[in-house]
Amino acid sequence: MTETKSDLRKRAFAARKAAHAAGQGARQGEATSHLLAEVLRQPPGIVAAYMPIRTEIDPLPAMRTLAERGHTLCVPVIRAKAAPLEFHVWTPRGAMISGPFGALVPETGQVVQPDTLIVPLVAFDDTGHRLGYGGGFYDRTLQKLRAMKPVRAIGFAYAAQRMPLIVESTDQPLDVIVTEHGSLAPSAVKG
Repeated sequence: MTETKSDLRKRAFAARKAAHAAGQGARQGEATSHLLAEVLRQPPGIVAAYMPIRTEIDPLPAMRTLAERGHTLCVPVIRAKAAPLEFHVWTPRGAMISGPFGALVPETGQVVQPDTLIVPLVAFDDTGHRLGYGGGFYDRTLQKLRAMKPVRAIGFAYAAQRMPLIVESTDQPLDVIVTEHGSLAPSAVKG
């Protein structure tokens, strides 16, 4: 029997939940260190990250450090179903409100176009593809941004979220995936 994306998502959520429960403390710190090393390879720029929900690995410690080191940080805001994400400037002390799907978004915010995206995911594979929540927001966003300028997409996850995925033509690959074990470069050549 062939596994569907829905089946994969259920299995991936279970793996992420278990990794998250075990990942507090040392694993989170290691993942943050690897994420910072990956982002800081580039000069300061505009970095999009996300406000963690559910059992997503937490990018907030890295976001605070990047802000201290001169990067402009922003977070995604959903404006419409089936539309690319919009990114609003985030600061560590800025006022936040509840947005769609329970993620916090800046109460007010300047819209910016990121150079680097730290992307949440449910699962990832060896070719740099990700399985998200099923709305296609990041795929549409990466397609739009990559048509405008070079953009680097970094998946941030627990190593336990790695599994073979079903890849569709609209899926946008990540440039690198960062876990508590380090950075993983995709094995497939992107065209």
